[in-house]
Amino acid sequence: MNQVLRWKARTVFAALLLPPLLSAVSFAHLAHWVGRRRPALAPAPPEADLAEWTAVLLRRLPPPWRYTCLRRGIVLYYLLKKAGAQAQLHIGVRRDNTGSFIAHAWLTRGGELLLEPPANRPAQYRVIASFPEADAGVQ
Repeated sequence: MNQVLRWKARTVFAALLLPPLLSAVSFAHLAHWVGRRRPALAPAPPEADLAEWTAVLLRRLPPPWRYTCLRRGIVLYYLLKKAGAQAQLHIGVRRDNTGSFIAHAWLTRGGELLLEPPANRPAQYRVIASFPEADAGVQ
């Protein structure tokens, strides 16, 4: 099996396994487990490809897999860790114009946004959790 197909298979595996686990175990436990994954031996494709494959797959699946920023974030966090890349996963909240809370999840590396769709502006959110925890407060 060529390397691209292996990484696409990893993407499918992660997209099918991780989103339902968000409802079954604590997010902190899941993020810790994902963050401890050893890098794969196969060379990784470009990170943008991993993000595209993840988004396309999650947008085609029904709940509990359907695309949300949190599901996208945990799947990409897993894939990046498997690729041996450094990344932090953040969850933040803000209030909208009516005072309701809105949550968002995103990835960073070295304090810079990583693979974030252009329409999202995480700077508007107050970070309430970051994984790994040592990087809490990184926005």
